[in-house]
Amino acid sequence: MTRDEISAAVAEIISEVVPDEDCSAIEPEVALRDQLSLDSMDFLDIVMELRKRYGVEVPEQDYPRLATMRGCVDYLAPRLADR
Repeated sequence: MTRDEISAAVAEIISEVVPDEDCSAIEPEVALRDQLSLDSMDFLDIVMELRKRYGVEVPEQDYPRLATMRGCVDYLAPRLADR
């Protein structure tokens, strides 16, 4: 997957987890929780959906790396490069 495809996939997952949020204008460098109404359970749902769809295991200690859209893409890019 390309970085743009990863970003689109993460935005799609977020929009499914919090359907009332507009994910079209997510700023890549701003914390997702500052832009969207995400609570800790929503975040866990996003992580679980990444595992379900793409087989990506995200250990709890890596959760802070997924705080922004750019962080998500940076974290997922090497794990999804062959897809």
